[in-house]
Amino acid sequence: MSYELSAERARRALKQHTGGLAESARAAGPDAPVPTASDWSAADVVEHLGQTQHWVAEILERRIADPTQLPTEMAAMPADPQSWPAWLGDSADRAAAAASGAALEAPVFNAAGDERTGGQFWLHSLLNEAVVHGFDAASAAAGSAEAAAGSYDIDADVAAELITNHLAMLTSLTWAARRSDSADALRGTGQTLHWHATDEPTLGTSRDWFIERGPGGASWRHANDAADVTVHGPAGSLLLILTRRLPPTGGHAGDVAIEGDADLVRHWVQHTAHVAD
Repeated sequence: MSYELSAERARRALKQHTGGLAESARAAGPDAPVPTASDWSAADVVEHLGQTQHWVAEILERRIADPTQLPTEMAAMPADPQSWPAWLGDSADRAAAAASGAALEAPVFNAAGDERTGGQFWLHSLLNEAVVHGFDAASAAAGSAEAAAGSYDIDADVAAELITNHLAMLTSLTWAARRSDSADALRGTGQTLHWHATDEPTLGTSRDWFIERGPGGASWRHANDAADVTVHGPAGSLLLILTRRLPPTGGHAGDVAIEGDADLVRHWVQHTAHVAD
């Protein structure tokens, strides 16, 4: 598994997308529906992100290694939407500061159970929350995911890192234990999917993600190999498709192409996305 985004770059992007989410949510208004998360309002998105950032910051600040000791109290969101940007700015600053220095290497609980340190896992998770829910807020402000897609920018290196993070979580033992329905649905008899980012040459080895569905579950690796279906598009569009924010045939202004068995793509997305998480 290859992670290429530096911690400093991840922290900058975390703050950038948190700020963008705050502005989109304030523009949309607290009661605006979120087209990409049908049970949520814009206020729900703000509350979720701010609470998550404070919650993770506490995990890192206290160096919590035992999952039974995870925080149980959540930060309170200010009622006035005009205060949201400052509240989210504070939560992003706190989370970024907590996910730095010695905390990145400390023995902190890693919910994916993979080879990353707990600090690295939580920094990637925080960035994913800010980017994906930032698109939720943008879709609330724009009125639809399609309207938001044309103007919502995710830098290619950030999107590629989050695709890797997404697939790492979906194929982890933790996912199999907590989302057995999803893990079981991904079993197969050798079907393969290839996600190819077209942002060359700005990306390195993580331009390609090759997934194989076997009887024991799904696995993936960075590889540009022939597959039953290949999805080509900018990394940002691929990320939004994988997280079910855009349809598999979507993307920014039709910039995604599918070669091969499109049903495999639809099935993968249907059974893997973190729904309103």
